[in-house]
Amino acid sequence: MGSSLKNANFLIERRLADAARGDDRACYELGMVYSTGTSGVVLDLIEAHKWFNLAAVSGNIAAQECRAEIAEDMTAREISVAQRAARDWMQLTQRRAA
Repeated sequence: MGSSLKNANFLIERRLADAARGDDRACYELGMVYSTGTSGVVLDLIEAHKWFNLAAVSGNIAAQECRAEIAEDMTAREISVAQRAARDWMQLTQRRAA
């Protein structure tokens, strides 16, 4: 169990690094992980919406569809929190790139 969790954490860390470089596919994959609760990650629709939103902004059609789908199961407040988190991530990664 320990090594599979370690592998899952490594995959998440790799995806986060790719996402920080603006990789919309990595953002989409993080959205999938959080929306399904796979790879040792707890299901978190707010976090999933954030990642789908970041991928969607880059033109990822599948992410746009997934974001709309999970938004149906979220409150307006949860969506607002997710959108703020996406904006915060974009500001953070843009500052790093500058």
